[in-house]
Amino acid sequence: MTEARETTHFGEQTVAMDDKQSMVNAVFHNVADRYDLMNDLMSVGVHRLWKDAMVNELAPPKTGSRPYRVLDMAGGTGDIGERIINASVGYAEVVVSDINTDMLRVGAERAKSWRYPAQASFVEANAEELPFEDNSFDAYTIAFGIRNVPRIQKALNEAHRVLKRGGRILVLEFSQVDVPGFDAFYRAYSDNVIPPMGKVVTGDSQPYQYFIESIRKFPNPALFTSMLVEAGFKRAKHTSFTGNIATLFSGWKI
Repeated sequence: MTEARETTHFGEQTVAMDDKQSMVNAVFHNVADRYDLMNDLMSVGVHRLWKDAMVNELAPPKTGSRPYRVLDMAGGTGDIGERIINASVGYAEVVVSDINTDMLRVGAERAKSWRYPAQASFVEANAEELPFEDNSFDAYTIAFGIRNVPRIQKALNEAHRVLKRGGRILVLEFSQVDVPGFDAFYRAYSDNVIPPMGKVVTGDSQPYQYFIESIRKFPNPALFTSMLVEAGFKRAKHTSFTGNIATLFSGWKI
């Protein structure tokens, strides 16, 4: 008798758990060079405000007696890492990590022109099996990446492991619009505008069809907050932005 394989979703498709990561990798290989441009176009630039709010919530210190180390997971292009380093006026040390080599390539190239390029390093890693020691980071951030991880709970457990006691996790992710009227508009915009836009900008609409579907499959804010608690985080909470298009989650390792 053949043992049943563990499954998950890839957008609207049901796929083998072990196959999802390679499928996600293919999506991001295809769009890496224009990933941030598409974020600007899709959100009309509003994603920048959400990311700024995330870094403001983190409030990285500008000075201290020891290094302030941040792991920015799924942060390949470096836009969150750069924000954190600039907010700390060059004090924070950010490890920008991603499982996708093309995303890291884009970020490492851009970092050469940053104000504080020496404060960033780029490391290929799987969020489910981090190659970092226990209790080695002061903060863990991930923006619009956690929904692409096949085993989300495992990734949250790993985040808890690598954080120091007193460390903080911040997760920024798309959510489900819950404002009557606006929800229908947003769904129509997502279905009818974003994939064709992706086709024009990147030459391929399929990655953006997956992005839309993956957002709809992501746990609602209450459920994801409970996943943070299950991973061991305390004082877990969430704050919604722009009619719940995006949600910022946070928790502490105490």
